[in-house]
Amino acid sequence: MTKQQQKKAIELFSLKNKRGTQLEILNFGATVFGLLIDGQTNVVVGPKEPETYISNVYLQEGKHFGASVGRHAGRISKGGFEINGQKFPLFGEEGIHLHGGKNGFTYKFWELIEHHTGKDPFVVLEYNSPDGEEGYPGNLRVQVKYTLQEDNAVKVEYSAETDRATIVNLTNHTYFNLNGCGSINNHELKIAADVVLETGKSNVPTGNLVEVDGREIDFREAKRLENISLDTTFCLANVPDPIFLKGDKSGISLEIETNQPAVVVYIPPTLPRSWDYATVVGEERAGICLEAQKFPDAPHHENFPSVLLSPGELYKNQSLWKFRSGS
Repeated sequence: MTKQQQKKAIELFSLKNKRGTQLEILNFGATVFGLLIDGQTNVVVGPKEPETYISNVYLQEGKHFGASVGRHAGRISKGGFEINGQKFPLFGEEGIHLHGGKNGFTYKFWELIEHHTGKDPFVVLEYNSPDGEEGYPGNLRVQVKYTLQEDNAVKVEYSAETDRATIVNLTNHTYFNLNGCGSINNHELKIAADVVLETGKSNVPTGNLVEVDGREIDFREAKRLENISLDTTFCLANVPDPIFLKGDKSGISLEIETNQPAVVVYIPPTLPRSWDYATVVGEERAGICLEAQKFPDAPHHENFPSVLLSPGELYKNQSLWKFRSGS
């Protein structure tokens, strides 16, 4: 347990709409702890007890359950990055920096800014990342606002400002299982994406885009996930609701609208057994992450959307998770 964790206590903020849907957010990692659709099915996979999130074993496992990930989601290669010719070394293993570093935003206490419990309840959390934290330049002020709408949509809005040029690529790392239990293999997935990022060693992007046509990762038409292995960056087409997921048992569906150019789809083969889970998870492939963001390793590829944030600019990452109950 870090010194920061010893000084602060974990808190849970509950948002509930008139349909009985309940969204629970932790101040640690600005984490989506649970989402009970219509008061019945928890579609979020994660540890059962909030205290698990501040344990040493949770940090060691590095699965980022429901967390707000930053400063830069995904991988950064070559041990760091440059801005205007100045090098900024980053923590990494075998030269790969992942999800913001050794103790990224996932493992930080965020400050409560506002908690509204009326119609369309919401919570706003903030984290101030100091200049030099994890090797990143600039004092960065980050906020996330989670809103539970009365139609069962969840709005996730990230914003960030800096006092020095830096890089920012935030995302949310919630593991979904729309059945509320078991495996996600029989879920249907649809993604409006003609191309994905090609990756090489350690799953680092090469800079090339490759077509999905003719490959098992072609999800332009909805199909079952089955045993398809996914840790893949899909480059989203500019269409409404480019991401769709549906549970086969519950009939619950999720459509995602986002202002981000990509979604990283990640299915862990297995999950840690170091704690109890809030839902009954399968032995294998118990959840799927749909991480709306810019491209991994963006600082090293000029053809990727820029992740540079300068003073006076406002970073925004906005997604709307539209849940519909099974018929």
